[in-house]
Amino acid sequence: MTQLKRVRKAVFPVAGLGTRFLPATKSIPKEMLPIVDKPLIQYAVEEALEAGIDTLIFVTSRKKHAISDHFDSAFELQTKLAQDGKTELLERINSIVPDHVSRVHVTQTEALGLGHAILCAESVVGDEPFAILLADDMIRNSGAGALAQMAEVHRQSGSSVIGVEEIPLEWSSSYGMVGVKEDEAGRKLIHTMVEKPAPQNAPSSLGVVGRYILDPYVFECLRHVQAGAGGEIQLTDGIAGMLQTHPVLALPFAGERYDCGSRHGFIKATIDYALEHDELRDEILEHMKQLLKNAGEI
Repeated sequence: MTQLKRVRKAVFPVAGLGTRFLPATKSIPKEMLPIVDKPLIQYAVEEALEAGIDTLIFVTSRKKHAISDHFDSAFELQTKLAQDGKTELLERINSIVPDHVSRVHVTQTEALGLGHAILCAESVVGDEPFAILLADDMIRNSGAGALAQMAEVHRQSGSSVIGVEEIPLEWSSSYGMVGVKEDEAGRKLIHTMVEKPAPQNAPSSLGVVGRYILDPYVFECLRHVQAGAGGEIQLTDGIAGMLQTHPVLALPFAGERYDCGSRHGFIKATIDYALEHDELRDEILEHMKQLLKNAGEI
């Protein structure tokens, strides 16, 4: 029996401009915007670490030093916390990335789309399956994280795996959409993948969200993708080129996704995560109750 390669590397495309959050993102990467007390990118990294990832590859732009700084050591801060006896805060800083995990930063010199960002990581990924996590898509779970669920499907099948969820068809023009059929094991095998189709052209109601485990053959496919508007290379088009020769499975993972690339999704995630903090929950609930009362809703 062929020994399947474990997914060890994860790519985080973080070179985007974050225009929907301007002016906040004029100088702060959108991935560094905090949900309660941790930036978006840290939640994504924690999900990757839980899934067994030991190499973090950040595809960034030359202006996004804050992301590398966040995952680097901060000697002066750590020394001050230790001197002040603030051991809990010190542990939270020290545990952001375990010592055994490698961090690699790759620069995307031009904003030429998600597919181009992934191509920029090829030399680091090499010839092995790898994960992609988009920090904008924040996924909350009470059990195993979304990427851990996907890694298990990959371990069992050896196939590429893409995270999907049911979405209203009227939203299809904002998503990559997939058409699926069941394989012999009852898994959802993708046979069609379309980037942002009109609702009447969507192959199903399954939309792709920002979690992928891909065979390295995707790099070869991406090199042959025709650039679209603005010269952008779409990851969806590269994956679509794999379908005839490399099986790709769709996994409707367990968990609640927040579209933190939108202001509405970002605020919703902030509220929900705040309510999970014991020291914040009662005060937040009381504040929300007062807001509803003032608005005449209760």
